[in-house]
Amino acid sequence: MNKNIPLLLVLFSIFIYGLYGETVNANPNDTPPSFEEGFTEAGYKSVKAAVKEFENHFKCDVKLPKMLPSISFTHKFGKFVEDKNYNMNNSLEIRFVNKDIRENIFKMDIRPSKNKLNFKDKLNFNGKEYTLQDGSKGIYFEDQLFNFFVFEKNNLQYLLGIYNKVTHTETPDILVRIANSID
Repeated sequence: MNKNIPLLLVLFSIFIYGLYGETVNANPNDTPPSFEEGFTEAGYKSVKAAVKEFENHFKCDVKLPKMLPSISFTHKFGKFVEDKNYNMNNSLEIRFVNKDIRENIFKMDIRPSKNKLNFKDKLNFNGKEYTLQDGSKGIYFEDQLFNFFVFEKNNLQYLLGIYNKVTHTETPDILVRIANSID
């Protein structure tokens, strides 16, 4: 009988643990969102749908560049941001990203020229002015994470940005060529 006491204690311990012990069950709601779902949860949708929302809101036509940077992208997303409080910070955000190469990011922010952001101060901080084929001017500048080119065309202000980890010395020229590819 004494030989069975340790075995009974072990079985009793297992029984008690089963009743009161903590068990961890996988909850399917705890799984992180997929790459695409992350953008959807942030309000992004297809570029076409976002452009249409922006155009309908402002009664305008948005022209997108025919050229993109020569880095690979797996996805593109768009989002119309409506400023319901002040109606001044409305914009169209377009993102080209690569699911596998996180540094491959190209973005465009478009807003009506009447609500444009002022980037002239960037000329004082290593920014450079470029002339587009139509004679309009644009400003190239480098920020913490992105290199940008801002210009106006068709009564819209465009802000093109490329993630600085994938840029090289020709970045201003590439962004200018992309800007020139907009009709």
